[in-house]
Amino acid sequence: MSRHYLFLARLLALLTALCIGTLAPRLALADNLATVRKVELPPLPQPATQLLPVAGRLLALTGSGSWLLDEDRKAWRPADLRAPQARSYAAGAHYTWLLSGPNESTVAAQRLALQGAAIESRPLPPLPEPLHQAYAAVLADKLYVAGYNAASEPRMLALDTVAPGASWETLPPWAGRGFGISSLVAQNSSVLLTLRGAEGQADRLLRWTARGGWTDMKPVGGRVLAGAARATGQAHVLYLAYPVVAAGEQPGLPQLHTYHTITGSWAVAPVPEAEAGQGAEFGAGWGNGLLRAYTGADGKQQLAYTEIVSGKRLLKTFDWIVIVAYLAGMLGIGWYCYIREKRNSTSDFFVGGRSIPFWAAGVSLYAANTSSISYIAIPAKAFETNWQYMTNNLVAVVALTFVAVAIVPLLRRLNLMSVFQYLEIRFHPSIRMIASLICILVQIGSRMSVILLLPSLAIATITGIDVTWSIIIMGSFTIVYTAMGGMKAVVWTDFVQLFVKMGGALFAIGFILWKLDGGVTEFVSVAAAESKTKLFDFSWDLTQPTVWGFIFLVVFDVVLTFPKDQVLMQRVLSTRSAKEATLSIWTFAAISIPGGFIFYTIGTALYTFYKSHPERMNPLLNVDATFPLFIAAELPTGITGLIIAGILAAAMATLSGIMNSVATLASVDFYEKLVKHPTPKKSVLFAEIATVATGLIGIAAALLLSRFNAHSLFDVSIELAGLLSGGFAGAYTLGMFTRRANWQGVAIGIVCSSVLTTICWTMKLVHPYFYLPISIMLCIVFGYLASYLFPAPTQSLAGLTIYTDTPSSTEEDHDRQTSTNL
Repeated sequence: MSRHYLFLARLLALLTALCIGTLAPRLALADNLATVRKVELPPLPQPATQLLPVAGRLLALTGSGSWLLDEDRKAWRPADLRAPQARSYAAGAHYTWLLSGPNESTVAAQRLALQGAAIESRPLPPLPEPLHQAYAAVLADKLYVAGYNAASEPRMLALDTVAPGASWETLPPWAGRGFGISSLVAQNSSVLLTLRGAEGQADRLLRWTARGGWTDMKPVGGRVLAGAARATGQAHVLYLAYPVVAAGEQPGLPQLHTYHTITGSWAVAPVPEAEAGQGAEFGAGWGNGLLRAYTGADGKQQLAYTEIVSGKRLLKTFDWIVIVAYLAGMLGIGWYCYIREKRNSTSDFFVGGRSIPFWAAGVSLYAANTSSISYIAIPAKAFETNWQYMTNNLVAVVALTFVAVAIVPLLRRLNLMSVFQYLEIRFHPSIRMIASLICILVQIGSRMSVILLLPSLAIATITGIDVTWSIIIMGSFTIVYTAMGGMKAVVWTDFVQLFVKMGGALFAIGFILWKLDGGVTEFVSVAAAESKTKLFDFSWDLTQPTVWGFIFLVVFDVVLTFPKDQVLMQRVLSTRSAKEATLSIWTFAAISIPGGFIFYTIGTALYTFYKSHPERMNPLLNVDATFPLFIAAELPTGITGLIIAGILAAAMATLSGIMNSVATLASVDFYEKLVKHPTPKKSVLFAEIATVATGLIGIAAALLLSRFNAHSLFDVSIELAGLLSGGFAGAYTLGMFTRRANWQGVAIGIVCSSVLTTICWTMKLVHPYFYLPISIMLCIVFGYLASYLFPAPTQSLAGLTIYTDTPSSTEEDHDRQTSTNL
């Protein structure tokens, strides 16, 4: 059967080569997907002294009252807030913090909220001392204020806005007094301050972070209009600035400057239909743009609003041909597996009749482990940081050596379908069912939702197709071919999908390097100068992804608890023998290293490209959309379809494995345990229904997650996995590596680890990468100690731990033959 899939893989490779060859002459620079436009706003009934956003609405403060702009931006309505001494503000998603005080000084702060059409005000603790030229910014739950005291000394204050009884904290100020502050804004875990330069000089830009303190960045290319700064997306800041001119000359018209906090690059765009103002001017950030209040030629105050607008690149006919061909191929494989199977054997549906070759199982292992998180979120993480997370892959390969030799043969000889059957044999049926239920929740909640959402966000960025429809379409296709073909369809679609997604990834790297002005030389020099390929961090900072953290993670997540992952283990259990199961792990390890470097290289290449071409970025997108943006804005027709097919392949390879694995657990661990007189035919039917149900629940979870603006879905997946799956994973360590552990102790260990890990999470004590190993370790420690409170196990442990003798080869052959005949 494998010959058919090899032929299909070659056909897809030929299509890719033909696509590239045909379209190579047409590799021209595409239109920018982000544009600037001027939006007309109704004139204010009274001149404003301050403009500020409150819960997305625009509020104008005047000397005698306030006005709120309608949601349709057609008219101003009187508001009930009076703040004649307003000085500055900081706007968050739900609240706005307003600074106020007499005589051009700031002494007080208040929190504003929108309740219907009314403005609700709540006072905050007064500032420790009056500040002049004070500006505010909010980052997460902290409010930052920068200004000068009575002695003209710089001051930086911070206030936790959610902690009860919190007071202002004084932070180290920036060096040099400068010529005044023009803006303060928070973005991407940092606070950005612009300081006036001397006459005829541009404003300085300083960046503050909790870890690094103050750093001078590349200066603004002009003089920022007071207050005209706005953070957009997850990494950009917009500034409205006038060109630098010599003393006595007219400043000209303002320009929109965009600063990218990751690459440290500036881009400039002219403000459409800008008008020269007379007299005092001030600015404000609102929505996706900036406001400017100025006095027009008629002597009246005018409002000018400039905003960023995202465009979409619609797919062309050839793009759709490539995508449809891929989807049809996946359905074809599922249908082919369906018509070849009698569908009356649970062994065929759950573990492919234990006939999968080791090399196909190994490729499927890597394909399942390389989801849309790898294809989209890992390049985004490398783009934002460096290659430190790749350390996990390197350490994991070493750990897989032990797994392949000591653990996998032990479990393969037991002829399991659900890895949680081991927990019943070793401990108790209740441990099996608890662990299986937790695994189902983890796979659907922390994996399926993220894996479905990521490519849907990418497709929405590229094509404009709504995220909701992308999730539904992709999830539905995966449900159909997985329910039809079972494990064989999962493995062989994985095999084909690996060629599709890795082919797209390799082409993307080559294309990015080709687009760089300096080619490979520029890529290497930028990466080296800014440590973008840094792999190892040997520090002992537990809030960072260090080498020690990855070793700690891999020891617990791979060495001690590899069997916990039903999605991966089901492929191992589908091989023909214990020997081939070991070889499948070796194959998986051999592919992991080069595959990992490919995805991290994409991120570094994107960093190099956008550092030299910052104007090509879209300031409204989040960091995870970086690679999809490049696909949409830079790739030619046809190649875009190929990369989208690769994104779909990366997601669907993992989704199909999750659906099949969850269906297996639901059938083997619950249906066959709870229903009287189950038959293989009824078990398979139940598994097919469970596959569909799993897919539908996963789609619903992804739609729910799409409502949240997560900074990095890669981090979200790590965090959820650590919080949900760590407890039961420790049960495998207690079972395989100890003789004394019993089921009562394991149950206590699972509960204790879940509670204590949740406490660590709420207190944010460590980096999210540590939640999983901490949870596993707690389960092992508490589970082992609690086992001494109960009698030692009395059943035979032969073949169940790494210390005891394994069954004879005759027993193994007999068991395997029995399982095959089921």
